[in-house]
Amino acid sequence: MEDLNNVKQRAHKLMLTNRRTCMVSGVADVLSFDLSEILLETDQGMLMIKGNDLHVNRLTLEKGEVDIEGKIDSLTYSEVSNYASKGESLLGKLFK
Repeated sequence: MEDLNNVKQRAHKLMLTNRRTCMVSGVADVLSFDLSEILLETDQGMLMIKGNDLHVNRLTLEKGEVDIEGKIDSLTYSEVSNYASKGESLLGKLFK
Protein backbone atom coordinates (compact mmCIF):
# COMPACT_ATOMS: atom_id res chain seq x y z
CA MET A 1 0.00 0.00 0.00
CA GLU A 2 1.33 3.44 -0.95
CA ASP A 3 2.01 5.96 1.81
CA LEU A 4 0.02 9.13 1.00
CA ASN A 5 2.56 11.31 2.83
CA ASN A 6 5.25 10.42 0.30
CA VAL A 7 3.35 11.47 -2.83
CA LYS A 8 5.82 12.92 -5.33
CA GLN A 9 5.32 16.61 -6.02
CA ARG A 10 5.42 18.02 -9.53
CA ALA A 11 8.17 20.46 -10.37
CA HIS A 12 7.02 24.04 -9.82
CA LYS A 13 8.21 26.40 -12.52
CA LEU A 14 7.28 29.98 -13.33
CA MET A 15 8.30 31.69 -16.57
CA LEU A 16 7.47 35.39 -17.01
CA THR A 17 8.05 37.03 -20.40
CA ASN A 18 8.09 40.83 -20.71
CA ARG A 19 5.55 41.11 -17.86
CA ARG A 20 2.87 40.18 -20.46
CA THR A 21 2.74 36.37 -20.43
CA CYS A 22 3.31 33.93 -17.60
CA MET A 23 3.50 30.14 -17.71
CA VAL A 24 3.19 28.31 -14.37
CA SER A 25 3.61 24.59 -13.73
CA GLY A 26 3.11 22.69 -10.49
CA VAL A 27 -0.38 24.16 -10.04
CA ALA A 28 -2.82 22.17 -7.90
CA ASP A 29 -5.85 24.48 -8.23
CA VAL A 30 -7.04 27.90 -9.39
CA LEU A 31 -8.86 29.38 -6.40
CA SER A 32 -10.02 32.65 -7.94
CA PHE A 33 -9.39 34.93 -10.87
CA ASP A 34 -10.57 38.22 -12.28
CA LEU A 35 -9.08 40.96 -14.45
CA SER A 36 -6.82 42.28 -11.67
CA GLU A 37 -5.88 39.22 -9.58
CA ILE A 38 -5.36 35.47 -9.96
CA LEU A 39 -4.92 33.17 -6.93
CA LEU A 40 -3.27 29.80 -7.57
CA GLU A 41 -2.57 26.94 -5.20
CA THR A 42 0.83 25.53 -6.23
CA ASP A 43 2.98 22.73 -4.90
CA GLN A 44 5.22 25.42 -3.33
CA GLY A 45 2.47 27.48 -1.67
CA MET A 46 -0.16 30.00 -2.65
CA LEU A 47 0.72 32.26 -5.58
CA MET A 48 -1.10 35.57 -6.02
CA ILE A 49 -0.63 37.29 -9.37
CA LYS A 50 -1.75 40.92 -9.59
CA GLY A 51 -1.98 43.15 -12.63
CA ASN A 52 -4.34 44.57 -15.23
CA ASP A 53 -6.43 42.84 -17.90
CA LEU A 54 -5.35 39.36 -16.68
CA HIS A 55 -6.69 36.33 -18.56
CA VAL A 56 -6.20 32.60 -18.01
CA ASN A 57 -5.47 31.40 -21.55
CA ARG A 58 -4.81 27.73 -20.82
CA LEU A 59 -5.61 25.66 -17.75
CA THR A 60 -4.61 21.99 -17.54
CA LEU A 61 -4.98 20.81 -13.95
CA GLU A 62 -4.18 17.21 -14.91
CA LYS A 63 -0.68 18.41 -15.86
CA GLY A 64 -0.73 21.25 -13.32
CA GLU A 65 -0.13 23.98 -15.92
CA VAL A 66 -1.60 27.48 -16.34
CA ASP A 67 -0.86 30.15 -18.97
CA ILE A 68 -1.72 33.74 -18.05
CA GLU A 69 -1.75 36.86 -20.22
CA GLY A 70 -2.05 40.54 -19.31
CA LYS A 71 0.03 43.24 -17.63
CA ILE A 72 1.58 41.53 -14.61
CA ASP A 73 2.53 43.84 -11.73
CA SER A 74 3.37 41.41 -8.92
CA LEU A 75 3.85 37.76 -8.01
CA THR A 76 3.48 36.95 -4.30
CA TYR A 77 3.94 33.60 -2.57
CA SER A 78 2.53 32.60 0.81
CA GLU A 79 2.53 29.34 2.75
CA VAL A 80 -0.40 26.90 2.81
CA SER A 81 0.39 24.97 6.00
CA ASN A 82 -2.43 23.47 8.07
CA TYR A 83 -5.34 25.66 6.89
CA ALA A 84 -7.78 22.75 6.83
CA SER A 85 -6.77 21.50 10.28
CA LYS A 86 -7.38 24.93 11.83
CA GLY A 87 -10.97 24.98 10.60
CA GLU A 88 -10.53 28.16 8.57
CA SER A 89 -11.02 28.45 4.87
CA LEU A 90 -7.93 29.14 2.83
CA LEU A 91 -9.33 32.36 1.35
CA GLY A 92 -10.47 33.52 4.78
CA LYS A 93 -6.95 33.06 6.12
CA LEU A 94 -5.31 34.86 3.17
CA PHE A 95 -7.57 37.91 3.27
CA LYS A 96 -7.75 38.32 7.03
